[in-house]
Amino acid sequence: MVFSNAVPAIPLFFAGGEALRQRDAAFPAGRYGRTVFSYSYWGRSNIMKKGKKITILGTGNVGATIAYTLAIDGMASEILLIDINEKKAKGEAMDILQGTPFCAPTNIYAGNYEDAVQSDIVIVTVGLARKPGQSRIDLAQANVDIIKSVMPQITKFAPDAVYVVVSNPVDIITYAILKTTQLSECQVFGSGTMLDSARLRSRLAEHVGLNPKNVHAYVFGEHGDTSMIPWSLTTIAGMEMSKYCAYICDEHNRCGKEELKSIEDDVRTAGAKVIALKGATFYAVALSVRRICECILRDTDSVMTVSAMIHNQYGINDVCLSLPFVVGAQGLRRPIIPPLTQEEEALLHKSADALKEVISQLKI
Repeated sequence: MVFSNAVPAIPLFFAGGEALRQRDAAFPAGRYGRTVFSYSYWGRSNIMKKGKKITILGTGNVGATIAYTLAIDGMASEILLIDINEKKAKGEAMDILQGTPFCAPTNIYAGNYEDAVQSDIVIVTVGLARKPGQSRIDLAQANVDIIKSVMPQITKFAPDAVYVVVSNPVDIITYAILKTTQLSECQVFGSGTMLDSARLRSRLAEHVGLNPKNVHAYVFGEHGDTSMIPWSLTTIAGMEMSKYCAYICDEHNRCGKEELKSIEDDVRTAGAKVIALKGATFYAVALSVRRICECILRDTDSVMTVSAMIHNQYGINDVCLSLPFVVGAQGLRRPIIPPLTQEEEALLHKSADALKEVISQLKI
């Protein structure tokens, strides 16, 4: 069957969401789901069944890099970019789309909130960028106000999507979204300390001379200055870190608390150092978001340190911060609550209290 005359032959990367609206009017979703039409420069179309759809709010450095990373990966067949700067969103979509012949086929385009219908994941990157010397908390009120204006518009059209929050300060923004929308707590979580934990694993692997995949370590709490490392949970080559250091590591006679403090400081200040050198961070966070999306779309039930609403974990309540959660197709499945030392619990409470102090000063 040929549909060449059914709808105007409009290249998607030029027309953005308008072409899709015309397409959907002519060919509405049926019992087998919506059919996606891929338009070429010459107006010819072919048909493929709709796969996974990801919407990205915001096409700044972070949002655009996430879109590029997801396009290369090929896990989504449809990527929608939404930005208040429509020209920027359309330009980013065109730039990535024109390179898709070299990777998995992905339909990437710019559009509006109404185009987010049937999104499986919505990635939130809107907000002001963090400036050199500026803490994530300093961004809080301005970005909360932006979120409060954006979320009612996107949730109207994508009420069932899983929302992955990347905007900083991520713990505060995640909390604000949960408090100002009707989305469930399993649907909304922030990237949190996913990247911090990756930085820790990388730094420890460098220290012991192993592949980072042989190091398991976490950063808990705020994605920021009060984050803490539960060293008691760290394992290297399948062993508790204390045993690895005592029996395997050649540096055990010279390595102690000072070295751990140095590693912890490196992890906590890594983002600020990158910002001081190049003005922004976006590659590493894009890779961490790619991993989160993979776990959602492939329903992997993976344990991740993401920022979510806390209910009596370690006696902490009514705040969003990073702890281990099982992540799958519907978002958060359940929390993982590993035992901590008394000192570690105290540091986690300190981080929660710092976030609550900021929240108490905001108009949410």
